[in-house]
Amino acid sequence: MKPIAAGRVHLPNTLARVTRRSSGRVLVVCRKYHDESFGFRKARKFTISDYTSEQLANRATNAPLLRYADSLRTHGHRAASIDPLDLLRRERVAALDPMRYGLDDPDRTFDVNGILWTGEDKREWTLDNITSFLNSVYVGRIAYEYMDLPSKTERLWFAKLLESQSALEPMAVINADRRKNIHSLLAKSEVLDNFLQVKFPNLKRYGLEGGESMLPALDALFEAASKAGITQLILAMPHRGRLNLLTGLLEYNPTSLFHKIKGGCEVDESLGVSGDVLSHLVASPTLQYGEADGIKVSLLPNPSHLEAVNPVALGKARAKQYSLLKTLSDSENNQDCMLGDKVMCVQLHGDASFTGQGVVMETLGLSGLPHFTSGGSVHIVVNNNIGYTTPASSARSSFYCSDVAKMINCPVLHVNGDYPEDVVRAVDIAFKYRNHFRKDIVIDLIVYRRWGHNELDEPAFTQPLMYEKIRSRKSVPRLYEDKLVLDGVISLEAARAIRDSYKASLNTALTDVASYVPPPMSFEGAWKGMVWPASPAASQEETGVSSDVLRDVGKASVHVPEEFGIHPRLNRHVKSRLGSIESGEGIDWASAEAMAFGSLMLEGCDVRIAGQDVGRGTFSHRHAMLVDQKTEGVIVPLNHALTDAKGKLELANSSLSEMAVLGFEYGASWERPDLLPIWEAQFGDFFNGAQVIIDTFIASSETKWLKQSGIVLLLPHGLDGAGPEHSSCRIERMLQLTNDSYTAQEKPNVNMHVVFPTTPAQYFHLLRRQIKRNYRKPLIVAAPKGLLRLAAASSKLTDMGPGTVFQPVLHDPVTLTDPTAVQRIVLLSGKIYYDLAKERATRNLESRVALMRIEELAPFPFAMLSEALAPFAEANRHLEVLWVQEEPRNQGAWGHVRERIEEVLKGLGMEGGVAYRGRREDAVPAPGTGKVYGIQQRAVIESIFQGL
Repeated sequence: MKPIAAGRVHLPNTLARVTRRSSGRVLVVCRKYHDESFGFRKARKFTISDYTSEQLANRATNAPLLRYADSLRTHGHRAASIDPLDLLRRERVAALDPMRYGLDDPDRTFDVNGILWTGEDKREWTLDNITSFLNSVYVGRIAYEYMDLPSKTERLWFAKLLESQSALEPMAVINADRRKNIHSLLAKSEVLDNFLQVKFPNLKRYGLEGGESMLPALDALFEAASKAGITQLILAMPHRGRLNLLTGLLEYNPTSLFHKIKGGCEVDESLGVSGDVLSHLVASPTLQYGEADGIKVSLLPNPSHLEAVNPVALGKARAKQYSLLKTLSDSENNQDCMLGDKVMCVQLHGDASFTGQGVVMETLGLSGLPHFTSGGSVHIVVNNNIGYTTPASSARSSFYCSDVAKMINCPVLHVNGDYPEDVVRAVDIAFKYRNHFRKDIVIDLIVYRRWGHNELDEPAFTQPLMYEKIRSRKSVPRLYEDKLVLDGVISLEAARAIRDSYKASLNTALTDVASYVPPPMSFEGAWKGMVWPASPAASQEETGVSSDVLRDVGKASVHVPEEFGIHPRLNRHVKSRLGSIESGEGIDWASAEAMAFGSLMLEGCDVRIAGQDVGRGTFSHRHAMLVDQKTEGVIVPLNHALTDAKGKLELANSSLSEMAVLGFEYGASWERPDLLPIWEAQFGDFFNGAQVIIDTFIASSETKWLKQSGIVLLLPHGLDGAGPEHSSCRIERMLQLTNDSYTAQEKPNVNMHVVFPTTPAQYFHLLRRQIKRNYRKPLIVAAPKGLLRLAAASSKLTDMGPGTVFQPVLHDPVTLTDPTAVQRIVLLSGKIYYDLAKERATRNLESRVALMRIEELAPFPFAMLSEALAPFAEANRHLEVLWVQEEPRNQGAWGHVRERIEEVLKGLGMEGGVAYRGRREDAVPAPGTGKVYGIQQRAVIESIFQGL
C-alpha cells in the first residue's frame, strides 16, 4: 500500500500517518474521522509515572491494605462531614472499616510504597497511622469522587496530589492577610443583605445568606486563574447571590444597583430598550491579583430560565480563543499554546436546576467535543439541598446533585460551605485539575438558604425542621469571624469597623441615586466600529461580488487533490458545480452558499456552521467537507484551496442537541461580530428543542441587554409529504416573536429578521448582508428542502454580481410588462411559487395572474411591496388580491402579513383587502399520509386559478 502524499492543494496536515513494520511493509494508519477539518481539537493526552516493579510487588504483597486504601478513596465521601445542616441521611459505611479487609492489628506496620503517596521517605507505617492519614484526607470537610474516572492517569494524579504534602500547600498560603480578605468578603456580603432587607423590605433580592462561601470560592478561583496566566474569564450564574457577587467582587457600583431597585433603567433609556430585572445585572471588570496581569471577568446576562446561559458562556469562551484555531496546527507535538491557556469558562449552578434542567446534560456533552471544547470549565454548584420548596429527596433520583456530571467522567469535589478555608482549598485543587487536564470539574458547595426561594417566602410551610435548624444557628460570616477572633487574626473592634464602614458606603451610595445617570453605551474591543441598529449611522455595503471572485471561489469549493479519493457519486456533484460556474447559469443553493462563505473568507471573515451533519448537509447537498474513501481523512476544500483567504470555514458537526448547540453558537456571536455563526436544524421543526434560547436570548437580548448578534438559523421548511414533524419550521412562531410594526416605519428596528428566500442568489445576499452591515441582527431563514435541486429554483452568476443586493420583494417579471391585463394578484412566500408558476403556464394564464414573492417577512417590506403593487393599482384599483400559503391557516405567515398587506393596499387606494387561499386550520403542520397531502396541495393550487 502506498503512503498518501500531499498534492498541489495546500494541506496543513497529512491525511494519514505512515508507519513501517519490521517487514519493511509501509502501512497507512488512518486517523479519526473528521480530524482534518479546521477547528477540530483532539483531547489532550497525558501520562503519569506508572508503578515501578518494586511498587507493584508491594501492592501484591499487601493486597488487603491496598483494597482498604482504595476503598477509602472510593467511599470516603459517603462518611465525610460535608453537610452544614447534617441533613444528609447517611448509613454507616462498612467499606471504611479496616476489619473488613482482615486488618485487625492497629500496631502492625506496613510498607506503603506504591499504596500511599505521602511524599515522604518513610515507608513503614502502622495501620493506626494509615487509618488516621486516609481519614484525614478523604473523610473530612472536603470529599472527593475521582475513583470512578476511567483514566488511570487522572486517578493517580488525584491520589498523589491529595495524599502528598502538596495538598497542604493551599492551607499554608492562607496566611493572616488572606484570612482577613475572606472575612471581609463574607462580612460585606452579610452587610449588603441586611442593608437591602432594611431599606427595601419588599424586594426579592435572592440574597446569599447561608451560601456566602461562594464569594471566597470565586475570589480564590479568579486569583488562581490570573496567576496561571489566564486573562479572560467567562462567568455564567443564576440569580441567587448575584447582587452580592456584583458588589463584593465585580466592582459594580452600589449606586447603580440602588438606582435599578428604585425603578431606574440600568442603561440609557433613550435607546428604547426595556432593560431586565435586578437579578440579571452584569459587570465585566478587570481584576488585579498581585503582580499577575489583570484578569477580565465577564458575568453574562441570563434569563430566568435556569441553566440556559451555560452553553452561551461555553460558546463565548471558545470564540474568544478563535485565533488559536488558526495559528496552531492539530499536531500532537504542538502543545505550546492550548485552548484554555488564556480563557476559562466558569459556570455556577443551583442544585435543583443542575439535576433538573436538560440543558445541563447537553452542555456537559459539548464540553469535550473537538469543535466545542473551550479548554475545560469549572462548575460550582451552590447546593441548598432544596429547590424552591422541593426537598432533595423529591428533586433528584441520585444521591448527589452533581451525579449528572459523571456522564462525562467528571471528578467532583464536595465541600462544606460552613468552612470557607476548606472551600478555598477545594477550589485550588479543582483549578489545578482543570488547568492540567483541560477538562471540566465540579465543586459541590454544600450550603443552605436562610430564606425561602426569595425573601418574601415562608419556607417553614414546607420545610419546618430544616428551617428550625437554620434559624437557630449563626451565619457563616459570624462563625468565621468568631474563629478569626479566637485565633487572634482579627479583633472584634476591627471586624465591627469593617461592617460599619461598608454600611456607611452603602448609605452614601443610596443618597447618590438622586443624581445618578447610567453611563452611555459604547462599543469596545472586537465590536469597535459597530453602531446601534436604530442609529442614523446604521448602514450596509453592497453584497454583490465580482464574477471572477465568484468563479474562483466556486471552483475552490469542489477542488479535489489528485491523490484524494472522493465517493464516486460525488464526481457528478463536482462536475455539475463546475459546469454551472463556467456557464454562469443554473447556480444551485449549495453553490451559492459556498460562494457566500468563500467570498467572506477572502474578505477576512470567519464562517462557522454547526448542527447535525452540516458538513455533508441533511439532504446530501452541501458537501463542504470531503472524506477520502480509503483513509477517512477529511478536507474542507474552501480552507485548503483558498490559500489567500484570511478567514476560515469551521464545519462543526454537532451532538444530537438543539438547545445547547444553538446556545453555544449564540454565545460565539456575542463575542465576534466578524464571525458568521450559523446553526442549521436537521429539519426546521427541530428548533423547538431550543425554544428557550430563541425566546430568551435571540429574540430579546438586544431589547433587554443591548446585546447584538449576527446568528443565522437555517430551518429547512416546506410541505412535501414528509409528515407532521419534518415539514414546518413553525414560521408563525418566529414572526410572533418579532417586534415588527403593523404600520410602515421610516427606519424600522426589528429585533430579528425572518426571511423565506426562493432563489440561491437571495440566500447568497442574505448571508453576506449579515457581515457587511455595521450592526448585527439575528437572521431566521425558512430554508429550502425540495428547492435545493429544483432546476427552476436556480440563479445566474450575474444575480450575485456587483450592484446586486437582497430583494425583500421579488416582482413578477412575466406580468410586469402589461399590468392592465392582470386580473388577480397572488402574494406568497416560499416554494409554492414554483408550483403556481408551473400551473399558471399550463393554464396559459401568465398575463392574467401576477405572482409576487414576499421574501422578507420581518421587517415587513411596506415600501417595496407598495412599489411592486403600484403599477397594478394604477391600472385597476379593484383587483383581486390573494395571499396563498401551503401551511394551515392558523400557521404560516398569514397571521403576520394580513394586516400589513391591507395597510399597503389601503395606501394604494385598493380597498378590497386581501383574501386567504390555502389549507384550513389544523392541529398539525402537515398530514402524515402522502395521499392526503397530495389532495390538499392540489386543492390549494387550483383555488388560485378558480374562476379565470
